[in-house]
Amino acid sequence: MIYTVTFNPALDYVMSVPSFNLNEVNRSQKEQLLFGGKGINVSVVLHRLGIPSTALGFAAGFTGDVLLDGVRTAGVKTDFIRLPQGLTRINVKIQSEHETDFNGKGPEIPPESVDALFDKLDALGADDTLVLAGSIPPSLPDNIYEQILSRLSGKGVQCIVDATKDLLLNVLKYRPFLIKPNHHELGELFGTAFTSAEEMVPYARKLRHLGAQNILVSMAGDGALLLDCNDCIHAIAAPQGKVISSVGAGDSMVAGFLAGWLEKKDFAYALRLGTAAGSATAFSEGLATRSKIFELFASLQPAQ
Repeated sequence: MIYTVTFNPALDYVMSVPSFNLNEVNRSQKEQLLFGGKGINVSVVLHRLGIPSTALGFAAGFTGDVLLDGVRTAGVKTDFIRLPQGLTRINVKIQSEHETDFNGKGPEIPPESVDALFDKLDALGADDTLVLAGSIPPSLPDNIYEQILSRLSGKGVQCIVDATKDLLLNVLKYRPFLIKPNHHELGELFGTAFTSAEEMVPYARKLRHLGAQNILVSMAGDGALLLDCNDCIHAIAAPQGKVISSVGAGDSMVAGFLAGWLEKKDFAYALRLGTAAGSATAFSEGLATRSKIFELFASLQPAQ
């Protein structure tokens, strides 16, 4: 079974504004209320690709009820822990000439709720995959990902981590199966910037030497790069299309890659399906549909 964890889920209130101006009243042309969080997004896209998963996390208050109703309606099984106080956060995302996000803080997560999550994760074994994705709320220790991978070490659980900075670096010693920084996040890890995919390869290899088995680097409109556990480089160009929103595109890539890997155990195929899924979300309002993913998959040249 695949399990995803979203520590800081949210209701995303998306507003389309023709021209966003500070210090003025801005009126939207369209609004959407989406249930989200990186792990939840992975679970939803996996479901659309025909792969079941269980979404784990924390929910609080009436906004938590709305979130969980939305996730279940999308066909995803949930096993969230209800928090005694607070509200699941609402994020406001303004789509205009540029994307502007206002992200809520999220509820306090008490130690007993964290222990309840650990109890659920302790039951995972060699036939399971765990996806840890996204930021953590201020009420949690900043080494929470490290704690989880330490507890699972030696149990054969296949772990995928989509995080940034120290949250990512500190888990590499536990040899996660896959990590997915984007090109900006890869540069942040090493205090540099890149002008080509070739420049990223030595830094991806540094992450492999630190313990990551496979490193998937998303590059938005420039495609994606994969350094696999055999030290082979795979690269793929992005499909053509109009970007509507980047929200959830990286999570969709993780879901597509995982689905492709589980289907064929072939890295090039997994990279192609992951790129199609990520692009399908970028070209859509909301998360990608199965039909859009496979439409783009057919248009892509196989990864090299």
